[in-house]
Amino acid sequence: MASWNSVPMEILYQLLGWSAIICWALASYPQIVLNFWRKSVVGLSFDFVMLNFTKQSSYLIYNASLFFSATVQRQYFEKYGFDQMIPVALSDVFFPSHSILLIFIVSVQIFLFECGDQKVSNSAVAIFAAVWVFAAACFFIALPTHSWLWLVSMFNSIQVLMTVIKYSPQAFLNFTRKSTMGFTIHTVVLDFIGGVATLTQMSVQSIDQGSWVNFFGNIGKPLLASVSIVFDLIFFYQHFVLYRVKATKVSSQRDPESTEALLENSDHLQGIATTN
Repeated sequence: MASWNSVPMEILYQLLGWSAIICWALASYPQIVLNFWRKSVVGLSFDFVMLNFTKQSSYLIYNASLFFSATVQRQYFEKYGFDQMIPVALSDVFFPSHSILLIFIVSVQIFLFECGDQKVSNSAVAIFAAVWVFAAACFFIALPTHSWLWLVSMFNSIQVLMTVIKYSPQAFLNFTRKSTMGFTIHTVVLDFIGGVATLTQMSVQSIDQGSWVNFFGNIGKPLLASVSIVFDLIFFYQHFVLYRVKATKVSSQRDPESTEALLENSDHLQGIATTN
């Protein structure tokens, strides 16, 4: 197994890795706080929550297997060379574990708080079921030959696919409502920073080793970061450009981020002025 050529590069790698993980971990908290403050989950896509659980579970299986399993590590070295480094750090195991815990908390909020007419779509349920049936089939394919690296690589592919899919329902919900209220932009900001830090971290390792194999050996990680960044840019555009409401700030006990109360009051005052 290869070692670091530069101590400063190794330190920078670790700092970037934990910075990305901390940003991604903290990204879930603003939504939880907003849901609790509003006592409502209206504006948060339930499909996003369900698909995100599948994504994070797949990511945890891949990272934990490659980080802890000597058998999977041996098969990795046999495929990519014994002079390579394992492209998974402890921070990569912590992140999905923490995310699954927070998804559980959000799921409880969905059951307890106002949700309007929102519900999990049949499409999301079908995708959820299909993914886990596929994962089970992969397990039984890998079992006779003990192809564990191939199996965990399938989970890595699943998490990449789910990253592409999971953001789509939230972006579509924002589009249909013509609003981003109920979906906090602070989550998007932290997610964006985490994605940039991850790509930078992997580049640091590649520069130190003089090889870009770590990108291919853990292709899911750079793809995850890249897809997240693309959707974050979409959410930024929706929040700050498409559905931005220019109005004075008003306090609302029910929804501190909402401008609905202001607009309703404005319409009411307009009607009075017209009548007079």
